[in-house]
Amino acid sequence: MLVKSVLKILRILILLLSINMQAQVTFENKGTLSDTIAPKKVNIEPSSLPKRAVVTLPYKPDPSKVVWMSAVLPGYGQIMNRKYWKLPIVYGGFAGCAYAVIWNSAMYEKYRTAYRDIIDNDPTTNTFIAALPKGYTVETFGGRAYYTSALKTVQDAYRRSRDLSILGSVGFYALTLVDAYVDAQLFDFDISPDLSLRITPVVLPNTSTQLSLLGLQCKFNIK
Repeated sequence: MLVKSVLKILRILILLLSINMQAQVTFENKGTLSDTIAPKKVNIEPSSLPKRAVVTLPYKPDPSKVVWMSAVLPGYGQIMNRKYWKLPIVYGGFAGCAYAVIWNSAMYEKYRTAYRDIIDNDPTTNTFIAALPKGYTVETFGGRAYYTSALKTVQDAYRRSRDLSILGSVGFYALTLVDAYVDAQLFDFDISPDLSLRITPVVLPNTSTQLSLLGLQCKFNIK
């Protein structure tokens, strides 16, 4: 009985040893396989990678920036709005306003000086004679009193024209700002020929309360 017990114990030990050895061999084999099947480093050229798509948004000017740039440099807002055909109008208008202000100011100063000289009773100040029409003297023009009144009237007329020219220049300047702002706001507004209105005759059907009537039908075609 003792011998059988010892034999059983030996068999169990041998079985356990064999199982342990198999587990070690399997683990070593796995380690070897994992070492031998290591991932290789692959070099990828940047040119072979797909390029990122570049999205180009349609051009649209910023209305606030357009107004500020037009205020600093008149006409620049029309350039930002790509309305180049308006530049001759803008600069031509400013040139006309400047000419009107300068000319009316010069004429006002001329007749104001002449009026002051004729009423100061100083014989050394006689610029009013140069203001007379060609071929006229103070006497042939109607006398000193009449000529003095005429100089006052002409002086006031040129002063009023100068003031109106200044107001017109300011108004034209403001108009260029409004024009640039509106163009920037409506830059991408659709004004294609597909936007149209058609008016066609139509016959209204007969109902229980009224007979057939003729009318007009309006059709809007929107793109």
